[in-house]
Amino acid sequence: MTAAQQTDVEYGSSILGYPRIGPRRELKRALESYWHGSDSLEQLIAAGQEMADGIWQELSATGLEQVPGNTFSFYDHVLDNALMVGAVPNRFKPLQGQLEPLDFYFTMARGRPDFPPLELVKLYNNNYYYRQPEISHDTEFSLHAQTLLDEHRRAKDYGIELRPVVLGPISLLLLSKAGDDAPEGFSPIDRIDDLIPVYVELFEKLWKQGAKCIQLDEPAFTSDRTEAELNLLSRVYDALSAPAQRPRVLVTGQYGDLGPALPILAATKIEAISLDLTERISPATLAQIPGIKRKRLYAGVINGRNVWKADKVQTLEYLLELKKVVPDLVVSTSSTLLHVPIDVLAEYDIPGDVADRLAFAKQKVREVVSLAKAVTHGAPESWYAKPKKVDFKQKHEIRQRVANIRPDQRERAPLAERRKIQQEILGLPVAPTCTLGSFPQTAAVRQARYQYGQGRLTWDQYKQRLLDEIKRVIELQEDIGLDVLVHGEAERNDMVQYFAELLEGYAATHFGWVQVYGSRAVRPPIIYGDIRRPAPMTVEWITYAQSLTDKPVKGILTGPVTMLARSFVRQDQPLYETAEQLALAVRDEVADLERAGIKIIQVDEPSIRELLPLREQGREGYLDWAVGAFKLAVGGAKPETQIHTHVGYSSIKQVVEAFDALGADVTSIVATRSIGWVLDELLKSGNAIQGGVGPGVYESRSAAIPSIDEIDERIQRATQAIDPQQLWVNPDGGLKTRHYWQLEPSLRNMVAAARRLRRRIGAE
Repeated sequence: MTAAQQTDVEYGSSILGYPRIGPRRELKRALESYWHGSDSLEQLIAAGQEMADGIWQELSATGLEQVPGNTFSFYDHVLDNALMVGAVPNRFKPLQGQLEPLDFYFTMARGRPDFPPLELVKLYNNNYYYRQPEISHDTEFSLHAQTLLDEHRRAKDYGIELRPVVLGPISLLLLSKAGDDAPEGFSPIDRIDDLIPVYVELFEKLWKQGAKCIQLDEPAFTSDRTEAELNLLSRVYDALSAPAQRPRVLVTGQYGDLGPALPILAATKIEAISLDLTERISPATLAQIPGIKRKRLYAGVINGRNVWKADKVQTLEYLLELKKVVPDLVVSTSSTLLHVPIDVLAEYDIPGDVADRLAFAKQKVREVVSLAKAVTHGAPESWYAKPKKVDFKQKHEIRQRVANIRPDQRERAPLAERRKIQQEILGLPVAPTCTLGSFPQTAAVRQARYQYGQGRLTWDQYKQRLLDEIKRVIELQEDIGLDVLVHGEAERNDMVQYFAELLEGYAATHFGWVQVYGSRAVRPPIIYGDIRRPAPMTVEWITYAQSLTDKPVKGILTGPVTMLARSFVRQDQPLYETAEQLALAVRDEVADLERAGIKIIQVDEPSIRELLPLREQGREGYLDWAVGAFKLAVGGAKPETQIHTHVGYSSIKQVVEAFDALGADVTSIVATRSIGWVLDELLKSGNAIQGGVGPGVYESRSAAIPSIDEIDERIQRATQAIDPQQLWVNPDGGLKTRHYWQLEPSLRNMVAAARRLRRRIGAE
């Protein structure tokens, strides 16, 4: 009997992945200690193994019956999977063999001046970014799975059977981009037949090592796919399930509904399928899918991307109904728990009535285990006790204000009229230069914030240090020659958390870290009640900065959709209702900045693209309310106030049109590495954005310092799609993660390139 045919162990509980950053961001500290030269490579590798092994040892101790493996990563699991199959971009091959393997890996992820990093791309509709693999027509696939195999072997020595987690071959290729040297018309998915044998080889090695099951994540199929891609799903998994010597295969559809991919997978010979069941699929509907009753169903009933406890009784009743349709049932999470904090019990400052309703990763594992036991043995009587009434902190005056919103509150004067007034007041040159808000958070600033939090600095002492930093940033920008300045955001820990801590209806955490990419982590705040702005949030800092210069200083605010997208949201009302409350808070802040004399206000909305539904159905409705929330936030601004926004790149025509519908005077786009796609879309749509456009002329997250010629080349390409009178010259994002030795020469080169454009068109 093959491992794939063994059914002697009846599993009842599992999860699809676990956070790897560590309860106190141990991964961040280990990485940065190595990158800064404090620790050796050997120390980093040892720390990584200790963190990886600690995860599966901890999970096994909870009573979880199937423990996922290969979920740890030093930087990014998508990049890990690309390298596991030998997908090294051709442009990095000159370094292969010259560097230690881990240093080579970090160079691809972080780049260096002569080797720009792989592009940083949002992973579907969550707040994690991955480094996008580059695959060419001649990429030589080969298996490099020793890390995975060694971890599985170590766990077996402990008596723990891991289920290795690997990105499925189709999603790996669909998440990749064509290498720069690939021929025109090439797509990475064209290489699928060359990739399948590598997965077959991995299966064989795991089988020989005694592995019982392997998890293949195929999140690409929770979004709309072509008929050809759906047919490919059938062909690939028929091929992967054909060998006799292999583990059982579990295919997951994380982040949404598998839709038409589900019956295709059910018809293959794979043994198990995992479903995201946060939006409960009717058991009767599931029963209509041929072949599903013969599969092991991993029922993802515990939400892996939000922090609220599950209703145990309702969830149990649903599971028992599911079990009538699919008898071989495993209680699981809807996705990996990578997207939630680790332990709510570490928090000491969340209001008790809120904390009692929260479940972070540790608590979610316990929910899975207890539900699995209840499915088998019945629930304890305590589950059926009358639940305490939940208070969602509703405020009548806020709800009344939302109910009274008028259509005219979302409208401003016509763009052409505003443009003329703003130009007369601001007097900016053609292709004005600016940044998008944040400057580096220096060690001194971070230390001051820490000391203030510890009570070692008074508010007045802390405030003075921030004012000193703002003064230094303004003076530097004036010396560089930027046309529009920013205050640098020294007072802000994060673009969302800072505002959340000043708004009612939000709870902030102390240790609720969630990995964004690499060593970067954020603490998403939690929306638990109605949102209200009790006082101005940015006016004091911006007006001080404006008092130091005659050049305009932008006020920088985070928009309502981004506040929503980068928070853990309440579940008792639709997203659009919470967005309206947030929009009114931003609207009030805009009004206060105007009264303080601020002439340019930037309302950042990078998450409008991020929250877009994965399937076409629902996108139009979502964009309607997302755009409406932004327009409500800025609709009260006077014609002379220049409203900027900062959005994420999208090649989806609907979204590009939505950017223009926002009605901003200037739209900046995160797009440097993908600028060609953005400009092509603007060309195809006849420049769908009618206001000013800042396509991003260099990559803010890269350590590389762009030359004047490089930036000038991008500017020239931009002017093919954008009228120079509309063009703004800026980096593609904030500069918080950069060092000043990188920032200063980059901005000086950017200013020089903009002046070169003005001379070329006779505008200087």
